Amino acid sequence: MRLSRRNLIKAWAAGTAALGLGGVPGIAAAASGPRKATQPISAPESAAAPNAALPKDATSITRAANAAVLDTLDFADRQSFEDAARGLVASRPTLIVKAADGREVWNLPAYAFLESEESPPSVNPSLWRQARLNMANGLFEVVEGVYQVRGFDLSNMTIVEGDTGIIVIDPLVSVEVAHAALGLYQEQRGPRDVHAVIYTHSHVDHFGGVRGVVSDADAVQILAPNGFLESAVSENAMVGTAMGRRSDYTYAPLLPKGVQGQVDAGIGKTRSNGLITIIPPTDVIAATGERRTIDGVEMVFQLAPDTEAPAEMTIYFPKSRVFDSAELACDTLHNLYTLRGAQVRDASAWSRYLNEALALYGDKTDVVISQHNWPKWGQEAVVAFLKAQRDLYKYIHDQTLRLMNQGYTAPEIAEMLTLPASLDQQWFARGYYGTVSHNVKAVYQKYLGWFDANPANLNPLPPVEAAGKYVAYMGGLHAVIAHARHDFKNGEYRWVAEVMNRVVFAYPDNAEARNLEADALEQLGYQAEAATWRNFYLMGANELRNGVLTVVGQGGSPDTIRAMTVPMYFDYLGVHLVGANAEGKHIVLNWRFTDPAARYVLNLENAALTYLPDSQAADADATLTLARATLDAVVLGQTTFQQAIVAGAIRVTGDVRKLAELMGMMETFAPTFNVVTP
Repeated sequence: MRLSRRNLIKAWAAGTAALGLGGVPGIAAAASGPRKATQPISAPESAAAPNAALPKDATSITRAANAAVLDTLDFADRQSFEDAARGLVASRPTLIVKAADGREVWNLPAYAFLESEESPPSVNPSLWRQARLNMANGLFEVVEGVYQVRGFDLSNMTIVEGDTGIIVIDPLVSVEVAHAALGLYQEQRGPRDVHAVIYTHSHVDHFGGVRGVVSDADAVQILAPNGFLESAVSENAMVGTAMGRRSDYTYAPLLPKGVQGQVDAGIGKTRSNGLITIIPPTDVIAATGERRTIDGVEMVFQLAPDTEAPAEMTIYFPKSRVFDSAELACDTLHNLYTLRGAQVRDASAWSRYLNEALALYGDKTDVVISQHNWPKWGQEAVVAFLKAQRDLYKYIHDQTLRLMNQGYTAPEIAEMLTLPASLDQQWFARGYYGTVSHNVKAVYQKYLGWFDANPANLNPLPPVEAAGKYVAYMGGLHAVIAHARHDFKNGEYRWVAEVMNRVVFAYPDNAEARNLEADALEQLGYQAEAATWRNFYLMGANELRNGVLTVVGQGGSPDTIRAMTVPMYFDYLGVHLVGANAEGKHIVLNWRFTDPAARYVLNLENAALTYLPDSQAADADATLTLARATLDAVVLGQTTFQQAIVAGAIRVTGDVRKLAELMGMMETFAPTFNVVTP
């Protein structure tokens, strides 16, 4: 039966009063939450919170360690600086981009301290060099008809001129910076129409700003690799809250910019903080060798799935002899495991696709560009660069497997493995974004997983419980801190950070332990060559001293929500379901979508939420009939299921209380859960 509006409201009140999903908006929060509640401190980007504890100076041991780096690498080599500056058409060194509400989403002048060529004691000289190179800003001509806008975001925007308009490749992270980047191009080259947008892969810094360069009304072609949309939406959806929190550590946009704070992200400065959007592809590249000609520009595509991204492709331009490696070959050792969190990447496949690219285009390429960092010019330099990048990932892969087969564990191999000098001395093979250490662990994880086969590690105590035992066995709080202070003076920062982390988890309110761990993390950050490691260490130190910082303005993207398929939505509901709340419950709901037409059965049983497409259950508790746009409105928080039902946007037959009951079992996710404290 279909309930009358009056009876519907009464029935709903007998079930769950409020209905929405938080995270995907629209779910009422269940009695659950993050592992510990935090008290976030709102702070504008690049500004310390009021009364925040300030960073400390580099110790004499850190100063000596950083000074020693100057003797290990060829800092007289200026080729990268020449490449980064080559082809400059116009720059915007004072670039500050703001959102419509006045929020600052990008601030390049905050990095003015990098003008000094001499590295400070608190920054690894190799990282300082990379951070200065990543300051290259403006519109650059790669070759005639091929341009890049760099220094407007974490990634580059590539612009290719056609017969009458342009093709935009990878429109940055967010709308505001993408619009500013296109504006700079048009200011210098004229107001040319965008005929197509190409997404090289499924990470947000390569599609998020698309509505800053086109709109749906423009009806332009949108090209992407096979599997792009599913990967782009799903990679961050299921663990989006956790990945977002860890992303704050990876790129450290919340840290003050400065010699004792955030200086770089390895592949760019940091991420922008604007509106993220997505327009689904109108054309998909399904196989290597496929060609497209748009506005007179011929392009040849190579698929490289499950490398740097689940869906990724490179582009070759025969006329200009330019190879766009997307993110397969940047001026750094990349991540086989990204610290923000993601599935591990296939090092062997990565190497194989670079080798394929060499075979396909090596003798036909005069310039290689990527969607981060800067180009390489000249066929000899191009081939040498691609070969070295190819061999970099294969070496880490093969040598890790060799040592795995000798019985070594991931931490042991990470400590043992070093690159051969022929790679180690190449600037573009240094670990500014990925590192040999955590990439080794990624290879180990891909093949053998988290367990090292030592039974003592099969079922260890959880962190807080173990921490209490460790501290007690080591003589108690004061004894551990005394030992750690001695080790800190000797520069044993790795050990001090590890042991103080135990103390903090056992005694989270002990200021002495928190500050000592922060001091150790800070010195590790100052010494780190990897921007990502530095950012993690300094973010941890900052939070131990000052609590959790958060920036207002970031949130779920409406475009991403709309791009979710119905199965993705049901899967995401399952992630929000609190198992204990669903114990002993059995609910079956039919869903009938009218536009576009689709049918599903959603089933709650054994505290698990499953669905079946193209089906309806004869014994369903209720049947919901609605348009997909109505579901989007609920998910976006523009309405609730209850409101949509009362308004007639959702027709319900059966027991509407079952829908309310199901939604009442869901929980929302707090974006600022604790990381360095329990």
